[in-house]
Amino acid sequence: MSTQTKFSEKDIVKTNPIFSRTRTTIESAFYANNMTHIADTATAYRLAAGNPNTIVTDLPIKHTEELGLPADAKMLVDNHGQIVGRTAAARRLIGSPDVDAEKIDGVLREAIYEGHERDFYTTDVIVGLDEDFMVKAHLALAEGFEVNLLSYMLNFQTATENWLKRYADSRAYDEGDIYLYCDPYWSSPDYPHGLVVIDAQHNAAAVLGLRYFGELKKSTLTLAWATAHRHGFTACHGGEKTFHFSDRDDQTFAFYGLSGSGKSTLTHAKHGGKFDITVLHDDAFVINREDGSSTALEPAYFDKTNDYLPGSREMQYFTTVMNVGVTLNEAGQKVLVTQDLRNGNGRTIKTRYASTNRVDREIAPINAVFWIMKDDSLPPVVKLTDPVTAATFGLTLATKRSTAENVVGADRNALVIEPFADPFRAYPLSEDYQDFKALFEERHVDCYIVNTANFNGLDIPKELTLKALEDIAQNQAAFKPFGELANMEYIAYDGYPVDFNDAEYVTKLKTRFEIRRDWVKNYEAQHTGEKLPAEILTSLDNLINDLN
Repeated sequence: MSTQTKFSEKDIVKTNPIFSRTRTTIESAFYANNMTHIADTATAYRLAAGNPNTIVTDLPIKHTEELGLPADAKMLVDNHGQIVGRTAAARRLIGSPDVDAEKIDGVLREAIYEGHERDFYTTDVIVGLDEDFMVKAHLALAEGFEVNLLSYMLNFQTATENWLKRYADSRAYDEGDIYLYCDPYWSSPDYPHGLVVIDAQHNAAAVLGLRYFGELKKSTLTLAWATAHRHGFTACHGGEKTFHFSDRDDQTFAFYGLSGSGKSTLTHAKHGGKFDITVLHDDAFVINREDGSSTALEPAYFDKTNDYLPGSREMQYFTTVMNVGVTLNEAGQKVLVTQDLRNGNGRTIKTRYASTNRVDREIAPINAVFWIMKDDSLPPVVKLTDPVTAATFGLTLATKRSTAENVVGADRNALVIEPFADPFRAYPLSEDYQDFKALFEERHVDCYIVNTANFNGLDIPKELTLKALEDIAQNQAAFKPFGELANMEYIAYDGYPVDFNDAEYVTKLKTRFEIRRDWVKNYEAQHTGEKLPAEILTSLDNLINDLN
């Protein structure tokens, strides 16, 4: 099986690389008397529905039998307080030069000791939906957060008898299972924004003082992605779809962008039924660097409810719903107010059955990577024709923050750099760069930038972006040189003229390249001991010089 749960006595030694102080501290908590194991979603549902804070709506959940839920299960609403998004300021990566592991482990031991005053639930899930990559994960969660427990079991693959059989036959890795300890009741004046401890090298994490479900999801994915990275996979925070053709090779496209950038829209778009399309996932998958195939990590989707109006088809597939409004319809039934009125970033666990064209593994090798940016200096679609340039723009992916994040001490509207759209990386950034560069250089994957914001003040509608994808998939896109810039081309769409004789535009474009260059320099200055390949700065300097 993929990861190890049990060990012989001779394996439980100090030199075993699976164990660490942080991991041992977290895993030990799972065996205390205050832990009650929940093995099935039906039990978790009953616990969640009975929580005093839960709103049991009158909206039925579909596919209850397949999900292991009671036949009469209804959508459950769980509303929190001020914080309704991820808190990056809370994260501490064990092994990072700026993290005092001795101190953090002491805080962690004390937090778990204080947690003995409360009862906890534990459960098991599988991360990775194909035998090529599967990892078992264990969650311990404080009683009182039953909706988060159910959401975790629905978001990942509950460890049912059938899935455990598949897991037993999956590819084996010399890794321990994932252990995630979560106590939202914990608080400390030293950590006013909460504390998320990540020991990625040893597959252990703790989420303390934070209620938002996304912290559980992303902490688990952080560990799974790190495991995948160590074993020949490229970790992907993005979406993937495949265009299937009868007369030519399939075209598999991967989209990378932060929440709100449009990656889910591009991934799930059916293009008017003109193509045979399958969808892998819209948020989390891994690419096998040896054969180019891809594996989804989750069966469900953690979607923003604001994207769906009441009565829309997608709403039929909601299960648990977080931080949204509830009202009564004309029949006196409790229904959802899906718009972000109560707060920003209303969320739901939406089942896989919303996608009629879902697959868990895509055998067709990946053909193209799309960096989704919100940078108004770039036209709607730019092609990057050199592996170094392609990987460099992924490393310096520019976008804006969304309401999915609890932003602390920063301007949400400022243009920011988020390498490969992955704020959950737990290994050196240079290794991610090399992973993606290998896709472009060794597997000859094409690379594009799609700008989903506006270009020189002109909004770029999703219809235009979708048309570009169709043209690229059919090899009908006409590219022309992007001025004198080496290794960059673009599609000249009517209404979006590119004028390199416009000094103001050239200055804006040059400034955006300089922002990327300066970010790379600052990153190296702020990450002692981590050196990025020199070719990244050389690539950006060459582009800047080409504009002089």
